[in-house]
Parts: sequence; C-alpha cells; structure tokens
Amino acid sequence: MDSPRNLLLLSVLLVCTLALASAGDIVHQDDTAPKKPGCENNFVLVKVPTWVDHEEETEYVGVGARFGPTLESKEKHANQTILTLADPPDCCSTPKNKLTGEVILVYRGNCSFTTKAKVAEDAGASAVLIVNNRTELFKMVCEPNETAIDINIPVVMLPQDAGASLEESLKNNTLVAVQLYSPKRPLVDIAEVFLWLMAVGTILSASYWSAWSAREAAYEQDKLLKDASDEFPSTEGSGSSGIVDINMTSAVLFVVIASCFLVMLYKLMSFWFVEVLVVLFCIGGVEGLQTCLVALLSCFRWFEQSAESFVKVPFFGAVSYLTLVVSPFCIAFAVVWAVFRRISFAWIGQDILGIALIITVLQIVRVPNLKVGTSVMIVARGDRSGEDGIPMLLKIPRMFDPWGGYSIIGFGDIILPGLLVAFSLRYDWLAKKSLREGYFVWAMTAYGLGLLITYVALNLMDGHGQPALLYIVPFTLGTFLSLGKKRGNLKNLWTRGEPERPCPHTQLQHSQ
Repeated sequence: MDSPRNLLLLSVLLVCTLALASAGDIVHQDDTAPKKPGCENNFVLVKVPTWVDHEEETEYVGVGARFGPTLESKEKHANQTILTLADPPDCCSTPKNKLTGEVILVYRGNCSFTTKAKVAEDAGASAVLIVNNRTELFKMVCEPNETAIDINIPVVMLPQDAGASLEESLKNNTLVAVQLYSPKRPLVDIAEVFLWLMAVGTILSASYWSAWSAREAAYEQDKLLKDASDEFPSTEGSGSSGIVDINMTSAVLFVVIASCFLVMLYKLMSFWFVEVLVVLFCIGGVEGLQTCLVALLSCFRWFEQSAESFVKVPFFGAVSYLTLVVSPFCIAFAVVWAVFRRISFAWIGQDILGIALIITVLQIVRVPNLKVGTSVMIVARGDRSGEDGIPMLLKIPRMFDPWGGYSIIGFGDIILPGLLVAFSLRYDWLAKKSLREGYFVWAMTAYGLGLLITYVALNLMDGHGQPALLYIVPFTLGTFLSLGKKRGNLKNLWTRGEPERPCPHTQLQHSQ
C-alpha cells in the first residue's frame, strides 16, 4: 500500500504548495493614477441594498470612486433614495429626465467617469451608480489631464449583472430605492486568531507524530543491531515504513514541476480546472483522514486486534481491517463535502479534510537535513494565488466583519514550514535534547511569529492578500540557521541532518 499512497500524497503535496494566499481582492490594482486635489479618495467597497416597491431585495457590492465625497460608514445614517435610469444611458450629456435628488443609474463608456459625475450633479442627482461593462469591478480614477476636479456627489461602480437587474426593475415601472454606505472592517477579527491557532496546532501535532515515529524506528533499529540480527528486511515493517525522504534531486524536480504547474494554475484557471483540484483534494483528504483516524483508534485496546490484522487488497497490498472499516466513512465524508461545498458551513468539512491531509503529509514526507529544507522553502517563498474556489485552503468565516468573507491560509503556508519544524523536533529527540536545549521550540515560535506578522501586514494593507511565506521563511530559516551556527551544529544540521550516534553493535563488540 505504501507506493501508491506515497505517490498520491506527493502529488497532492505538489498541488497544495501552490495555494499560498492569505486573502483576496475583488477590484483591479491602480498603479498608474496618482492622487491629485479633488481626486484623492481611498478606494472602498460600498454596500448597495435595494428596495423594489418598498420590499427589500438584493444587496449589491460596488466600489467607490477616487473622486467625490466620502460615504457614510453606518447603515443607520445612510439615506434611502429613489433610483432612476439615465436618459441617455451613458450620461455624457444632460439627462432628458428631470432629477430632484434621485440616485441615477448610468452605463460606463463614451466619456470619462468625472464627466458623467459632473453632468449628473448639475442635473440634480444626489449620487451616481455607474454600471461596468464586465462582471467584475473597476477602480474609477480621474483622467491624467484633469486638474480642476470639483465633484460633490458620491460615485459608485456596480458590476454588470447588478446593473442589468436594476435596469430591468426600473423598466417594469416599479419603484426602486437604494442606500449607499461603506462600513469599515474591524482592525482584527477573531477568525484570524482561530486560524493562527489551527495552523500552529496542526504543525505541532504533525511534528510530534513525525518525531515519535522516527524515534520508534531508531529504537527498533538499535534493538536489531544490539541483537546482532541478520533479518534486516524485517525493518520494513517498523515505524519507518511509508516514509519519503526528500533529497536534493527531488527538491530540484519539485521546483521544476511546481513552476510548470503554477503557470497552468494562472493560465488555465477555469471551472473544469477547479473541479480537477477539488477531486485531487478529496482523494488526498480521504487518505489523510483515514490515516489519522486509524492511528488515533489504534491507541485504544478495543481496536488493537483489528489494526494489527491485515488482508491483501489488489493494488493497495496489505490493508488492516480497521482501515477497511474506516475508509467508507472517510470516502462518504469527502463526497458529501464535495457535493455541498458551496453552502455556508461547508468550510468545517474542508478544514477537517485539510488538517488531516496536512498532518499525514508532514508525518510521511520528511526533509533529511537543513540543506534540503532550505531549498524547498526558498523555492516556495512569495508564491500566491487567490481563493477562486481552490479547496487547498484552511478557512474560517470572518465573524465581526460587516463585509463577511473568510480568513484563509494556503496549505503551502503550513506544509512547507512544517517540514522544517518537524525536522527540528526529530533531531531534538534523536539527540536526546531537552526542549530548552533543542531547536523545536525556537522553530515553532519563529513560525508562530512569522504568521502573526503576516496578519499584521494583512491589516495594515487594508485586507489585500499577503504571501504568508514572505514573512514566515525569514523567521523560521533565519532562526534555525542562526541558532545552529551559534551552537556549532550547523554543519551537521546542514549535511547529515541527524545527531551522530555510535553503532550499538560496534559498542557491543568492543565491550566483549
């Protein structure tokens, strides 16, 4: 069962490391239009709730323009105003319909944004809703040659589908009213705290499982050597079975394949591609969940016999009876999540599958030394992608954010540093170092601080996505390298990756 299992998890590991985002932005970047007098607003998201014939309907989300007054931040202070359709629709010339304080709905094109706003203001409109010619939003700026900009009504852009819906209601001779306000995000949301705890707790659990397995394998090997046993093939059944050590060749190959896959991720992102990622995630999640459940249940005496009794299964080889019992539940769990993954609480199932997958990967895949660990982490530094339906993320709903949404972290932001943190604990245990004298506490603390700095940067950048590894890599690698050099263990950590231990069999011969 080990070969197919390892191949599966390595494939999923490759995909997981590509989703490294911490957040996303729904509007375009604006690096070419500097602020100027009268055109210096910060871009803000705007809530646009609507009422049709006095019945509350859909709430849309728009983006405020660089120009015009700032919007109210509280809903109770925002006025409910009648909406009317511009005639002509582009509002590049004086509207034919008389305006007395209504909000006017206009379409993008044929003239500048500021021209539309000035024409609407002069005609008596209280605000302008500009409908984009695409389904996404666009940041409205002033023209480079515009100098005297004096616009005194709010201007908000809506996506194309929102404009079409509002226009249809207006053409049906119904009374449509809107409200415009831009609530502020909280400085810190409790979801970020829970996400930090989830990431740190996942690495902590996986590291102890990996170190325990390595120590058990070392004890078993020492026992065999002390007994001068010639039955070395029997070590395949020890705790080291199914372990994959990443060497430099594998790391270089990982770089090449990951780079190619990253190009595919950006170039081929579409519905079918996301569905492929969902299938891969479900397969990896099933393997991870059943591995974790079998390991957990095996600790109880009621399941010991079923965990130690095996049956041969085609392609998978020897499989325990406990695995056969647990697997259908794991498959059903993943299938149910995949079918209902778009409902509001599906994030719980995604996080359960994701954490189980990450723990399993960190327990099975290991870096043999600091040199390989550094290579893997430097390669991944700074890569990022938006959420866009990609399931390789841990996510928690933002609980006190008026805009809703999720706080997210990519699997790669946990797996790649986790490989190094797990390596540090294995080294400490094999070297019989205490927590104070070892490297694990320092590596774990460095990861936690790096992730904390990521969230600080995220809030300072007004929620715009931050590549977490850009902050985590310097903290973890810098701490590990500095501490190793100070203690004189850097050469051993860099090349050998494990403490030098005398061979018990040789010691036995000398004693005789």
